[in-house]
Amino acid sequence: MRVLLVEDEPDLGAAIARTLAQEAYIVDWAKDGLEAWGYLDSQWTQYTLAIFDWLLPEISGVELCQRLRAQNSSLPVLMLTAKDRPEDTAEGLDAGADDYLVKPFRKIELLARLRALQRRSPHFQPQQLQVGQLTLDYGTHHVSIAISEGQAPQNILLTHKEFQLLEYFMQHPTQIVSRDQILNQLWGSEADTISNVVAALMRQLRRKLSEHGCDNAIETLYGIGYRLNLDHE
Repeated sequence: MRVLLVEDEPDLGAAIARTLAQEAYIVDWAKDGLEAWGYLDSQWTQYTLAIFDWLLPEISGVELCQRLRAQNSSLPVLMLTAKDRPEDTAEGLDAGADDYLVKPFRKIELLARLRALQRRSPHFQPQQLQVGQLTLDYGTHHVSIAISEGQAPQNILLTHKEFQLLEYFMQHPTQIVSRDQILNQLWGSEADTISNVVAALMRQLRRKLSEHGCDNAIETLYGIGYRLNLDHE
């Protein structure tokens, strides 16, 4: 799951980013509203949640919400603010925020609010994602493969990053996905663009799929990217 954090206070932003990373979120941290809008306007990045501070340089958190909703985006937004008057709460919610958290707050409350937003989101992921003979289970974090009818599915033991990579392909089963898209989605905006980490992770995932009878599951289109190559019927 990927979160856009927009917070201009260095200490608070670093603390929130660290907390989210510990919970296995991928975090993009923007320091002002203009930078945040650049992330939101990108065609490469898919966010699960957004956290906006109210008072931001360049573009406020309220205006970011208004821009998102004007584009019919349903991205769940948690607004952070030191303002605690009922009128301020109403203004933030009317602008399009889904929830409101007054500073200072505790880590446990922040995480609970984010989990609640995920459950209420129209894009809340189902318990399982199935493409072809592959089934990805979000509850157990397991992947299984059904080679033939009448045979029990085999579990494939994947690392966290391998799971995320396969999930990304299964969410885009007919699309060509570039190396840079994978790098950006799985490692965030600070990823090293010259790193060979995508190629290494791809080899590991392909090997594990092949070991369980799913050969050539991910095809390479040289100079373009990769595509999941399964029977989708």
